[in-house]
Amino acid sequence: MEIRWHIAILIIGCAVVTLIPRVLPLMIFSKLRIPDLMIRWLDHVPVAVMGALLAQELLITDGRVNPGAHTLELIAAVPAFLTAFLTKSLFATVIVGILTVVGLRMLF
Repeated sequence: MEIRWHIAILIIGCAVVTLIPRVLPLMIFSKLRIPDLMIRWLDHVPVAVMGALLAQELLITDGRVNPGAHTLELIAAVPAFLTAFLTKSLFATVIVGILTVVGLRMLF
């Protein structure tokens, strides 16, 4: 089997490029003492990102706010949000959301 060096170098370069933004902050922040206020603020970042992604997916169609275009998904979001709130489990939330969408699509 022949090794194509330009492909091998490309794969190694991609690995390094994806590794640097993950390892470098870990190395830097492991040495620093982060203030409690910043840690509390950072705890809200995943929720804010997920909220922004969900709002865009559920409420926007063709660059305009149109919640009526995603009625089934909006209905399915309710039990998924309740599951997330009650269990704090991403796995359970995703499963409930998927099963609800599947069930609603089978009915309508």
